[in-house]
Formats: sequence, C-alpha cells, structure tokens
Amino acid sequence: MTTVAVRHHVADFDTWKAGYDEHGAVRKDLGCTGDMLLRDAADPNDVLILTFWPTAADAQAFTTDPRLPEAMKKAGVVSEPRIEIYEETDS
Repeated sequence: MTTVAVRHHVADFDTWKAGYDEHGAVRKDLGCTGDMLLRDAADPNDVLILTFWPTAADAQAFTTDPRLPEAMKKAGVVSEPRIEIYEETDS
C-alpha cells in the first residue's frame, strides 16, 4: 500500500471540507482506497490529509492529476501544499 500525505493551510475548514468531499469521486476513480483527515490542534485550518493507494503509480497519478490544484484552489487552500508519497514497509 502507498500513502500520500498532503499538508496545507485552508481559509476555512468547513468550506475546504466541502470541496474535499466533492473531489472524492476523482480520488476514487484514480484508485484511492481510503483516507484520513487530521487538523492541527492549535490551528484547525492547518490540515493533514492521508490518502491510501494500491500502488505508488496510482499515488503518483493522483499527485500529478491536473484536477488536484484546481480542486485545492476552489476549496480555499491558501498555502503551498506539501505533498509526499510513502510506501508501506514490513514492521
């Protein structure tokens, strides 16, 4: 399994969340198998999103999809996103 971690600051969490949910169909079409949303305890508009993918190629396709920056802008992302790809290892 591969995980994509995206961290960014949003103008308003509720507005961003609606945009994130709307973009869910795109993630699913690209192969996303699940996600986890986390908010900074000190700043609820600082968001960390973990999305889960079957392969690194699927994850890469998501991170380079031209619809992603458009969805982020529309949802109110106000900082440069930090996007990282991690592969699961044996414990």
